Amino acid sequence: MNFYFEAIDHVRLAAPVGSEDEARGFFRDVLGFEEMEKPATFQDEGGVWFRSGNVHVHIGSDDPFTPAKRAHPAFHVKNLEAMKEHLAAKNVDFRVDDRLPGANRFYVNDPFGNRIEFLEWF
Repeated sequence: MNFYFEAIDHVRLAAPVGSEDEARGFFRDVLGFEEMEKPATFQDEGGVWFRSGNVHVHIGSDDPFTPAKRAHPAFHVKNLEAMKEHLAAKNVDFRVDDRLPGANRFYVNDPFGNRIEFLEWF
């Protein structure tokens, strides 16, 4: 092939209609993402967009809504232990999973039940 993938541009996670404030409370206030202004062509669709550096997460409104229980994004994090301490201080539950050789990782559920993985390779 004459092409290759450079990076993931963004990840879209589903949320119930009208849950933008709840998304802000988790992705912005807990995880530390910055809210992005959506282009005008997407303003009427609901949802909210976030970024942290080159990592972009789009929360989209779905009706009917079904959370992603197994399908999930995985974010590489520098200093995963500090993130665990931060989440514990914010009373966010996480599940450690040691089944991936060479990685420390854990999962959280966002407020809508979507699974999200955070990992750091060693």
